Amino acid sequence: MSRRENAWLTAAVVGWIALNGAVLLLAPGDAPFDWPAQHEPPSGPGQVIAAQATLVELVLLAAIGYALTRGRPAPLIAERAPTLPSARRETGLVLAYGVLAQLGGLLIGRGLGWNPIGFHLAGTLVGATDPVGPAEALGWATYNVVVYALVPLLWFRRRYTAHQMCLRSADRRGDTILILAVLVVESLAQWVVLGHAFAGLAPGQLAVGVPLTFLLYLAGTVLPTVIFVQSILVPRYARLTGSTTATVVLGGLTYAALHVFEGWGRFGSPREATLTILFVLLIYTLPGAFKTWLTVRTGNAWVHAWAYHALAPHTMHDTGLIVRIFRL
Repeated sequence: MSRRENAWLTAAVVGWIALNGAVLLLAPGDAPFDWPAQHEPPSGPGQVIAAQATLVELVLLAAIGYALTRGRPAPLIAERAPTLPSARRETGLVLAYGVLAQLGGLLIGRGLGWNPIGFHLAGTLVGATDPVGPAEALGWATYNVVVYALVPLLWFRRRYTAHQMCLRSADRRGDTILILAVLVVESLAQWVVLGHAFAGLAPGQLAVGVPLTFLLYLAGTVLPTVIFVQSILVPRYARLTGSTTATVVLGGLTYAALHVFEGWGRFGSPREATLTILFVLLIYTLPGAFKTWLTVRTGNAWVHAWAYHALAPHTMHDTGLIVRIFRL
């Protein structure tokens, strides 16, 4: 491993330890968040333990992914990005656009009497006490797919090919095997932890709720992640840093940052705002980093979508939420 990779890896480990320490320090007991779908109230120690369990699982999935791809040529996604000056300019503009999109989702959501329009529908994974209606669910999915997927895709496809944007597989058979392997392991893990989400749902509810959940989350969070993060930003991170580790870390942090305005977030006081940001980083940085690793490893931004996003966990866990929202 090069000196640059070692430096980034050290920074990532130190940052992860500091993040966990800050959560334990500021939330030694219950945290001020409403997570009705969880068995226990959110707490600093509980989330730190859950984060380490996620880390262990993702290391296992990465080991499986490495074993299945070790014979493949490196995709060299940094070479798919433009020259350094252009990559630097485009990255800055895309990140600024992302900030405006997040603020726009906050303002539009509040203006319509909804939760903020973030990367997750209010109630996703953790539940929601405040009722979410069908209009909010549809509005959330529409806003995100247009703002984070359609508009950026149309803009960048004018100048870059599908290959340069990591939207075309160079090894369909290899990608398919990798997707199935990760999906099976992740689905089993999610079923152990979240299988209760299907409890009590009738066959008719599942027949309508499963495809509806898949489509809503495909539009609301999967396609935005594929295009905005994996297709556009990840190759530019690789070009700018020249480091695989740095690219994976920055991809994870970007993915987490897009979840700051979760429905459960609280910003009524400095402590609440700080805890919201810390919990978002603790929950979403590792999954975002693994999604990025899959893209870097295969050169295909679609792999993470089918292996570790659209079906597990969202369709598996959030079908119950969608069934309730649409009163199926």
